[in-house]
Amino acid sequence: MFKYETIIFWSEEDNAYLAEVPELPGCMAHGDSYESALANAKEAIQLWIDTAQEFGDPIPEPKGRRLMYA
Repeated sequence: MFKYETIIFWSEEDNAYLAEVPELPGCMAHGDSYESALANAKEAIQLWIDTAQEFGDPIPEPKGRRLMYA
């Protein structure tokens, strides 16, 4: 199980739930429901990590804390 922060929100523009993983640049997913967006985000995280490993790129350690937004 991944411990990366995942932010899920409804997008009127996309008419879908969007899931962003801020600690992994560009890692996003979407779904018709909150649950499907989360499941797709988990898959996107794994693909992001697999790709980083394939190219020898660093993989950030999960911060394990909630990011604060102003």
